Amino acid sequence: MSKDILFKTENDVFSYRIGGILIRDNKILLQKPKNDDGFSIPGGHVNFGEASSEALIREFKEEINADIKIERLVFVGENFFPWGRRPCHQISLYYAVSLCSEEQIPLTGTFQATDDLGNERIDLDFSWIALDELSAKKVYPTNLMEDLISLPEQVKHFIYVQE
Repeated sequence: MSKDILFKTENDVFSYRIGGILIRDNKILLQKPKNDDGFSIPGGHVNFGEASSEALIREFKEEINADIKIERLVFVGENFFPWGRRPCHQISLYYAVSLCSEEQIPLTGTFQATDDLGNERIDLDFSWIALDELSAKKVYPTNLMEDLISLPEQVKHFIYVQE
């Protein structure tokens, strides 16, 4: 059985996460926990011994049963945010991706999926959000907003600190 690269101690958390930026018809696919108002880029944790691109392909298949093609690495992020009551230091890689088949998932609106995080089941909403409406949404990490509308041509490194 594989194990996420997710270390939790009594005082803090370290996480290695990947995300897939899927844009289609000027809309981006985002995920959020049910009954939460904050969106994030779909993805999940990399397993020990797993390449980040393989992890992203696996996560899309597990969560929404979609086969994706990795286009290119877009962002490398260092994220600092509260994980419950503990501080989290997260290293994130974000790839531009495309669907292998447009018949696997709904291409408009919102649809549901379930994910495992640690020993918890999390109900997720996946929503297609128009790029020109992103500024009205809470999308984490928040400093990616403008760059999601027009993806940079070169890999961009960022640091995000949530107070």
